[in-house]
Amino acid sequence: MKKGPLKELAKLFLKLGTTAFGGPAAHIAMMRQEVVVKREWLTEQHFLDLIGATNLIPGPNSTEMAIHIGHERAGWKGLITAGICFILPAVLITGCLAWLYKDYGTLPQVQPFVYGIKPAIISVILAAVYPLAKKSLQTVELGIIGAMAMVLSLLGYSEILILFGAGIISATIAAGRRKQLNALTALPLFLTTDASLFSSRNISLFLSFLKIGAILYGSGYVLFAFLDSELVAPGIISRQQLVDAIAVGQFTPGPVFSSVTFIGYQVNGLSGAIVSTIGIFLPSFVFVALLNPLVKKMRDSKIFAAFLNAVNVASIALIVVVCYQLGRDSLTNWRAILIAVVSIAVLFRFRQINNACIVLGGSIAGYLLQLI
Repeated sequence: MKKGPLKELAKLFLKLGTTAFGGPAAHIAMMRQEVVVKREWLTEQHFLDLIGATNLIPGPNSTEMAIHIGHERAGWKGLITAGICFILPAVLITGCLAWLYKDYGTLPQVQPFVYGIKPAIISVILAAVYPLAKKSLQTVELGIIGAMAMVLSLLGYSEILILFGAGIISATIAAGRRKQLNALTALPLFLTTDASLFSSRNISLFLSFLKIGAILYGSGYVLFAFLDSELVAPGIISRQQLVDAIAVGQFTPGPVFSSVTFIGYQVNGLSGAIVSTIGIFLPSFVFVALLNPLVKKMRDSKIFAAFLNAVNVASIALIVVVCYQLGRDSLTNWRAILIAVVSIAVLFRFRQINNACIVLGGSIAGYLLQLI
């Protein structure tokens, strides 16, 4: 693959980091439009493989997708550039809100504009999932695995168990056909860091968030459960501060993990925000750097390709479940339903339209419809 300039990567992921509202599924949908549809940097199949790969490692999926794409486009420099540029806008916006919150004790009133964002985001996700689902459902077996993954997710089973279970079942079937069963193994990854430059409070913050970033699977909501036990239970922050951090993560663009910037600032000011942010995101850079070269090798092996195909299908199934859950919580009246229907009609009619325009349009429409 021809390596693209770092400037192009930086420009794209700064834009995405500033406009990507709605959580990982929506972020990935926007990335697909930019790097598969518009720029053709990746094929649909390889993009799917990277989605599957990010679901197999801990950390924020959309951030890891940005890092993967950067590595594919411009090697190690691209990996760092894309990751930092995607994270940076959210961190800066969250940092500003954290400063206002600490000084004034409240958050800006943005709810009237947030109202229309979720219905628009649902449309963005559906428009992206449709072609990915068509590409991933290559056989009847994969269709059955996808349906099972969706049902198990709705029943509340762990995402990582569903993903690995789907992959192992498919790989076992493929190996049985070839009359050879290879063991599927995973190597543990260990991270070390020199925290001697930090104060004792910052050391504690850094190591807490490093641990969470290194072991956390699942959505941002799982992150908040970890934060509750790590920070609220010991009395480091209050539950109200955690709730406000959740709110910041929901109505700011970019990765929801930027909420830890808000928390770090409340605990120990600017230095706390910096070390918390580095701690939560650092494992993702390490994991992707180690995993990315293996993705193509997995695709070249028939057994591992079967594993990856099933993981891809299960990943799409999980995204569909996220979309269903968002719809169940958001599409509760005619205004929200109207925004969702119009948004998806526009997306399917004008496939080149920027998703950020849909999100912005949904926000404005939500505000105006509430005036009726």
